[in-house]
Amino acid sequence: MDLRGIVRGTVEWPELEEIGAELARRADRESVKVSFLDADNWLSTPLVVEDRWFVKVITPQNAFVHAVLTGARNAGAFSSGTPGFFGRFDGPVEMARHELDATREMRRIGLNAPAPVEVFEFDDFGILVLEYLEDFRTLDDLSVAAKRERADELFEALSRMHDNELAHGDLRAENVLIADDELYFIDATYVREDGLASARSYDLACALAVLAPTIGARDAIEAAISHYSTEDVLAAREFLDFVKMRPDHDFDAALVKGEIEKIAD
Repeated sequence: MDLRGIVRGTVEWPELEEIGAELARRADRESVKVSFLDADNWLSTPLVVEDRWFVKVITPQNAFVHAVLTGARNAGAFSSGTPGFFGRFDGPVEMARHELDATREMRRIGLNAPAPVEVFEFDDFGILVLEYLEDFRTLDDLSVAAKRERADELFEALSRMHDNELAHGDLRAENVLIADDELYFIDATYVREDGLASARSYDLACALAVLAPTIGARDAIEAAISHYSTEDVLAAREFLDFVKMRPDHDFDAALVKGEIEKIAD
């Protein structure tokens, strides 16, 4: 088993069978077809049910790992000169409920996100059920030309999120999907209300980090400037070194900073 599997922990097969039976009962069916989703995920065991629902099984170990990651992220936020703004959960059910609520809020303000279905507790697990987007690509799967075409759309959607007092908190290419030629957000994390301003700057820095390596730092910044003020982009600059520390972002932070400073001048 790889490190991610060891840290994430496993859900034993008998437990998965029981969860499948509970999902069937809730769907008023005798049984359901359950498939494992090959996803690189620290914080849940993802399943696809009947090619209709996306299900996350969240264990106490997942909640513990989230708490550890939250502490590390808040330490990184301190390194950017701001108090930590990431929140932690009391347990698996609260983790699942937050994602359901965040998904519902994104849809309420007109953003695309999988339709929320339900959250329930099963033994020690939190079970999150969402719509399954069967045919999708992540932002990383797109060609350079397609990413360039989507850049304005990404910043427009992100600015709508921010204008409505929301923040994603874990924006990376894997959490931006393209389905039916529409852009979808998934996997928003918990950001404390008193840290929303910093979290929005962090989101913007993450979006620049996602796009800059392929479409170029200047083009990414110009797309951002179409929907954010120069002051907003300058605030995001302060988080670029923090974002660079994360293993899921690979970009030239100094180059992006330099291009931001040229635009600010």
